[in-house]
Amino acid sequence: MSCSIHAGITPSSRVASGLANGFSRLVWSNLLAQSAEQIGLAAAPIIAVFAFGARPGETGLLQTAQTLPFLLFAIPAGLLADRSSRRDLMAISEAMRALSLVTVLVLALAGWLTLPLLALLGFIGASGTVAYSVAAPSLVPALVRAEALGTANRRLELARSIAFATGPALGGALVGWIGAAAAFAIAAAFSGYAVVLLRGLGEPARPALPPRHLGRDLKEGARFLFTHRLLRPVLLTAMFFNTSFFIMQAIYVPYAVDELALSPTGVGATLAAYGIGMVAGALIAARLAARIPFGAMVAIGPIAGVCSAFVMLLTMFVPSIALAGLSFFLIGAGPVLWTISTTTLRQAVTPGPLLGRVSAVMLTATWGTRPLGAALGAVIGATSGAKACLLVATCGFLVQAVIILASPVPRLRRQPGTEAADDGS
Repeated sequence: MSCSIHAGITPSSRVASGLANGFSRLVWSNLLAQSAEQIGLAAAPIIAVFAFGARPGETGLLQTAQTLPFLLFAIPAGLLADRSSRRDLMAISEAMRALSLVTVLVLALAGWLTLPLLALLGFIGASGTVAYSVAAPSLVPALVRAEALGTANRRLELARSIAFATGPALGGALVGWIGAAAAFAIAAAFSGYAVVLLRGLGEPARPALPPRHLGRDLKEGARFLFTHRLLRPVLLTAMFFNTSFFIMQAIYVPYAVDELALSPTGVGATLAAYGIGMVAGALIAARLAARIPFGAMVAIGPIAGVCSAFVMLLTMFVPSIALAGLSFFLIGAGPVLWTISTTTLRQAVTPGPLLGRVSAVMLTATWGTRPLGAALGAVIGATSGAKACLLVATCGFLVQAVIILASPVPRLRRQPGTEAADDGS
């Protein structure tokens, strides 16, 4: 695993590539933290369906609880990331997730776990995820040189992709073979070790900022994001993508059990195909970046989202674990290229002192639509069924593709801020 993540980066070559030694700790902590999150996220709806008999409306509400913190806490986390130690913020937030996982473990062993408690603890764990996710992108430019941002983001996304590939499969298998306690025990161990790695990461000192004015700080970040000609369409595309994806995610487990006749292990396997797609996308990202324009890399993700939605629709007529797995593979492989390229774009065009706030506003507006999508999935699933959710989600995926393809972003030939970068206009 070390060789795949670091891809030939030796101690001497890290300096030449612009990657500091501390970046290695960030990569490994990211792998462990994301693995813990994915095991927990995969196990929770499986437990809800098989242990508590949850239906699409109830799994949608569970998904809402696990995503609502992105809407509520991303902006406060971004303000903290610009004014305090990002390493400490990430370590504290990861410790919060570890505590929530340990609590689920204890309740499961004692036989006291209920669906409302599972949702509450998922909310607490996701609150830790928010702070980690906001702080990490603003820490990367402090650890690597500007020309190495793309390489650094590919390393982080590869680590995240490995977690998305192994976490759901492991979570589903553990729940199916051993029980919920084992899944949450492993997730808690991963999360705890991620905290240890973060505490040993050396964060470069930053110059002191003027006295805080929360309203002004937030307004500056939002104004920059919403008025930038490249970041605005990225923002809108991500909002529609996340809403659509979580409409589908909210009802997928009961849909897979009822319509595709999948077992817990089968559900975990199809969810793992998402991570396998992410690994595949992350592994080919460097080669693609060397062969196609920067803007084309950005566009691949939204197009793959549309293809994924249509493949999932096919399962309504041809119930198949293979088609469901292919749908998740596509929505992993394409959007990971989107994440790498748009994160690099945001880091390249945003002034350093604004990066935490801009990332927070971006996270609030995009990942904040996840609870909206999950809630819509819960309502539509409860009133019209899971198949109606898939149709609505497909329409949303079509909209997000149109937004980005009509913008100037796909015409970018190179990463902004690099020599000879232009938009081809």
